[in-house]
Amino acid sequence: MTAIEEIATASAPAALGAYSQAVKANGFVFVSGQLGIDPATGELAGETAAEQAAQSLRNIANILAAAGADMTHVVRTTIYLKNVGDFAEVNARYAEVFTGSVKPARCAFGGNDIPKGALVEIDAIAAL
Repeated sequence: MTAIEEIATASAPAALGAYSQAVKANGFVFVSGQLGIDPATGELAGETAAEQAAQSLRNIANILAAAGADMTHVVRTTIYLKNVGDFAEVNARYAEVFTGSVKPARCAFGGNDIPKGALVEIDAIAAL
C-alpha cells in the first residue's frame, strides 16, 4: 500500500476547504492550487495578476520546502486565470522562478471564477 503524507506549513495560507496544502506520495509532492494569499495577513497580496502570481509561487515554494523539496523539483504546473489577458504578466513572474534549462510542463487557461475573487491560482507537482 502506498504511504500518503499530508504536508502543511504556516508559511502558506491554510486550506480554504476540505483539502491539504499538499500530499506526498510515491516520490511526488502534489501541491493544491495556491491563490496569491499572503499567509501573514490572509489577504490577496496585490490587485494585479502578476502580484498574486508571485505570491502564489512563494506559497508553493514554502509548501515544497516543508515537504523537503524546492522549485527545481517541479515537473508540472497548472495556471488558472480569471482573465486570459493577464497571461503575459503572470508568465513573466513565472519565468523569474523557473530559470533552469528544463522548465516544468504546464497548462494555463483563463475564464475561471477563482475563490476569494483572486485573479490567478497555480498548482504544482514535484518529484523528489
